[in-house]
Amino acid sequence: MTSPIAARGGDAVVRAWRGVVWYLREWSGEARWDRHLAHCTDHGHTPMSRREFERQRMDEVEANPVSRCC
Repeated sequence: MTSPIAARGGDAVVRAWRGVVWYLREWSGEARWDRHLAHCTDHGHTPMSRREFERQRMDEVEANPVSRCC
């Protein structure tokens, strides 16, 4: 049997891991793709292909450059 303290420690590790996964998905753009698919599903649209989605995203970045120091 595991002690309550060990269980809480395991919960903290799981929460930390989920935070890392969330951060990496946001940083890499995977979360944007998932949000696009959810939006299309909610509104009954046919989603564009992943390639079209990424191309549109890059076109928007190139058309609206943002200069930031940080």
